[in-house]
Amino acid sequence: MQDNRRISGILLHPTSLPSAEGIGDLGQSAYDFIDFLAASGQKLWQILPLGPTGMAFGNSPYMCASAFAGNPLMVSLAKLQQEGLLDKPVALAGCEQGPVDFERVTFHKMPLLKTSFEQFLKQPEKHEPWLKFCAEQAAWLADFALFTALKTYYGDTGWNAWPKQFKERDPAALAEARTLLQVQIQFHSYVQYQFDCQWQRLKQYAKAKGVMILGDLPLYVAYDSADVWSHPELFELTPLKEGGEPIAVAGVPPDYFSETGQLWGNPLYNWPALRRTGYRWWIDRVQGVLRSVDWVRIDHFRGLESYWRVLADEKTAMNGTWAMGPGAELFLALKAALGDLPIVAEDLGVITPEVEAIRDQFGFPGMRILQFAFGSDSGNTHVPFNYVRNCLVYTGTHDNNTCIGWRDDPRVPVHEKQNLMTYLGKNNLDDVNWDLIRLALQSIANTAIFPLQDVLGLGKAHRMNIPNVAKANWAWRYEPHQLNPGLAAWLLQLTQLYGRD
Repeated sequence: MQDNRRISGILLHPTSLPSAEGIGDLGQSAYDFIDFLAASGQKLWQILPLGPTGMAFGNSPYMCASAFAGNPLMVSLAKLQQEGLLDKPVALAGCEQGPVDFERVTFHKMPLLKTSFEQFLKQPEKHEPWLKFCAEQAAWLADFALFTALKTYYGDTGWNAWPKQFKERDPAALAEARTLLQVQIQFHSYVQYQFDCQWQRLKQYAKAKGVMILGDLPLYVAYDSADVWSHPELFELTPLKEGGEPIAVAGVPPDYFSETGQLWGNPLYNWPALRRTGYRWWIDRVQGVLRSVDWVRIDHFRGLESYWRVLADEKTAMNGTWAMGPGAELFLALKAALGDLPIVAEDLGVITPEVEAIRDQFGFPGMRILQFAFGSDSGNTHVPFNYVRNCLVYTGTHDNNTCIGWRDDPRVPVHEKQNLMTYLGKNNLDDVNWDLIRLALQSIANTAIFPLQDVLGLGKAHRMNIPNVAKANWAWRYEPHQLNPGLAAWLLQLTQLYGRD
């Protein structure tokens, strides 16, 4: 899909919003952020995956317990209180500001969500939309709710450690579990219903303000997920009777971020099995995410052409091999089922002509990163004069340092910073965040996006993620006072100066 307007936007995950509940959510601060986007002339809000995260995976939104569900921690308790589903204050003392403490937030919010569910059960006049949602989303919701209820029942252990009858999905055992765990299953479906209601209202508000939402679809899912448990035949696993363990896992070879590669550990797809179904699971997945967002970025897009396959017993990603993905065949199936595909291709790293051919065949815009632009010669595709119109340019992504952090990082070669100064015609990088924002806005790329950290001029302590580092990621939040009318006016002036709507 090509959008030939010149637009710009801001990258910010909802968990990074300020909130008295200890984590950014879908409450008032999300509406305030949309107001800031509109006031500053921004037409896009880019987010990370919205799925349920877990402490076992470092709270990464790229290792979710479901490819379809929403994150319960993003449900606004304040909104539930306004609807008469909670009685008492919802603030989490000491966590109104600063990074997200995921453990404290989980222990705070989940009991309150259960309290709101109990209140909800006493108000049958509100049940019809919930039951309708459960029926419409049953294809994934029934398995997800049962999976989550069983996981809680068995002490939060992975599904591969459950009793044999549940691990192997014996129909009689599952039917019995649905009866015995009925209330817990209803609770998890209720939380998903509330997430969906709050998100859809927020999306409609954004639309009314002229703001589109660019979502994110991780290529892979977590092994300990409802998706793998309910559809093991679609993944490269040993037979369930032999353990159901991954045969090989996902990652990438050594690259800019890691000398030993990145060993993600996700199970790989059984592409022949998916092909035999006409890629039904993938069609349902993309349709689901497009129900929540206007555009979707496919993370690690190149893995759909060929992917790095690492045997499950390897300790690093160095010894993997390339294997063929479904290629254009998958997108033909998606297009036949869903029509035009508003997809952005995350085409970073070592990209082959075969990957570019698939991207261009379907008109998907790719990505350019300004922090990658000044370390090599003039043929570097990230240098602005090499852009094409159908691309998105970023100052940096959620995986990069902030612009200020990049400038101050002694590991960044001096010649890169000097090349940037020469390119800018400056002898300093005092305002490097705004220098790179200007470069993005003035480029011919149809879409320019910058993380909020760069708009705020924040340093390395405020970056969202350090790839290949398991802890202390995904927790950054901004503070309410940091978004102000003066900042919005300045960003609007630049946006209009460079001809972006």
